[in-house]
Amino acid sequence: MTRQRVCVFGEVLFDHFPDGTLVLGGAPFNVAWHLQAFGQSPHFISRVGNDSAGDTIRNAMHEWGMDTSGLQTDPSRATGRVEVSFVDGEPAYDIVHPCAYDAIEADASGADCDLLYHGSLGLRDTRSRKTLAQLLTCNPKTVFVDVNLRPPWWQKEQVLELLHTAQWVKLNADELNRLHTAGGDTAHRARDFLEEYELQGLLLTHGAQGAELFTASGENSGVKPNRDIPVNDTVGAGDAFASVMILGLVRDWPTRLTLQRAQDFASAIVGNRGATVRDSAFYQSFVKRWASEA
Repeated sequence: MTRQRVCVFGEVLFDHFPDGTLVLGGAPFNVAWHLQAFGQSPHFISRVGNDSAGDTIRNAMHEWGMDTSGLQTDPSRATGRVEVSFVDGEPAYDIVHPCAYDAIEADASGADCDLLYHGSLGLRDTRSRKTLAQLLTCNPKTVFVDVNLRPPWWQKEQVLELLHTAQWVKLNADELNRLHTAGGDTAHRARDFLEEYELQGLLLTHGAQGAELFTASGENSGVKPNRDIPVNDTVGAGDAFASVMILGLVRDWPTRLTLQRAQDFASAIVGNRGATVRDSAFYQSFVKRWASEA
């Protein structure tokens, strides 16, 4: 089977915690990291500052074997950061603006994508939105949109416009409610949403309750988390889910099998601290299991 080229577009950043801890992340970066570990070699298109945080990101990508040719360096804007605080024990997030990933520039490296993944947070500024629009004119075979509504950095009209370019969309139940106000229960609204935007597939996540997959062919499948794995950190669970869904798309796995594998991987991720894992053996256990199932 010919390998399909996957391009991942959007933010990479550090979460800054009150105790001084820094955690590398950003949904597109997390997805690209997982896909690299699964042997997909994604082309990650983003931008960092000419600063120590940017150097750390580039070095981490090198060590993980990732392609850094799409990682740009901004001469004046700083690497993305999120200031995390806690109010009455609940986390609050200040997504600093502007930053380097708000000004991703176009280049020829993303012109031949078979599958293009992007979110919505990385499109809050004009420069990055224009660059994504240029990538879309290259007509990738599949566009996978991962909706991330982070107030105040989203506008409903802009997000809905993005959906018209997509074949696959991932969002959670709350995001579906915000974007689509049709009547009926959740399943009815999800099906209506899929049909309105002429999607091939809609992945609807429900947090601790699992996820559902709706397809244009009429499939409606659901999965539940693995309760045997203790939850350590839920950050990045959705990104883990998306990465395996993408893997299934480019490797032509059956949709129900892909959904179950995505849930199994997401369940394992929440058993670890952080959205990604730097131990390749963690990923290889899934690669070997999936190969034996084949």
